[in-house]
Amino acid sequence: MRFRTPLALLGAALLVLVGPPLLSVGSGGDTGTQIPGLRFMVPNTPGGGYDITARTMAKNAEDAELNHNIEVFNLPGAGGTVGLARAVSEHGNGKLAVSMGLGVVGAVRTNNSHETLADTTPIARISEETDIVVVGKDSPYKTLDQLVTAWKKDPAKLPVGGGSSPGGPDHLAPMLMARAAGIAPKTVNYVPFDGGGELLASILGNKVAFGVSGLGEYRDQIGAGELRLLAVTGPERTPGMDAPTLREAGLDTDFTNWRGVVAPPGLSDAERDKLIAFFEELHASPQWKDSLKKNGWDDAFLTGEKFGDFLAAEDKRVESVLKELGL
Repeated sequence: MRFRTPLALLGAALLVLVGPPLLSVGSGGDTGTQIPGLRFMVPNTPGGGYDITARTMAKNAEDAELNHNIEVFNLPGAGGTVGLARAVSEHGNGKLAVSMGLGVVGAVRTNNSHETLADTTPIARISEETDIVVVGKDSPYKTLDQLVTAWKKDPAKLPVGGGSSPGGPDHLAPMLMARAAGIAPKTVNYVPFDGGGELLASILGNKVAFGVSGLGEYRDQIGAGELRLLAVTGPERTPGMDAPTLREAGLDTDFTNWRGVVAPPGLSDAERDKLIAFFEELHASPQWKDSLKKNGWDDAFLTGEKFGDFLAAEDKRVESVLKELGL
């Protein structure tokens, strides 16, 4: 017994010393950027911009070992306001992040949503990108000039599809294009889809004359020759894309979209700060930097209260543009 007692004590001491590190490695412990049970909500359909962004963020974060087993799920409807309502109802849930953007700002306005982005916790604006004007590979329009010429003759007969509700980026961009072309925005036949994934089938099936969406959503289809890129809506050409800007094509306007992340209301300061820290680490990772380049996204990082101020300003801007366009 005299020999067993020291050995038992030594074994117990080793378990105390060794045990905690063994339990913490790979466990997603509540330290650093690890948020066990973290979920990303996508408020539109698979294949859309919010979806691609959320799944890219999740993969990059896991590859950078910032978090493990991040669940990405879709809750589409009403331009993102169905998902927004769900997020607001998740009061105090610091494990939920919503992938969103300008489209949700517009949808809140045009759908008269009871819940607004002012009801959420702003976390981060993460990227900005140009929209693109595309047609199917069998479309008769080879250039933007040809398309606009036909569009001006009878706007109602050339439906334009977009992956957002009225007031969203894919709606505002063609409305600004129409105004620059001398077409009354009210006469434009805009067909909304709940994300770029749904829109794609209609472009390929020639159910709309042309589509407007984010570059990152259709880069692969353009590269494969399924879609013909007629123009980019941003102020500058996009590297690797053989297409003029709207201004180069004769339309005196430009437009860019952005995407960000919000969380439910009622978070503690610690929960909010941890989510912000997570996205700061993601933003600094080489994996995310590679994804920005691959998808043609521009870095537009902004966090916390500054992002909240930006959201409030965007709401006023969308309201102003819709009134200016008579919409």
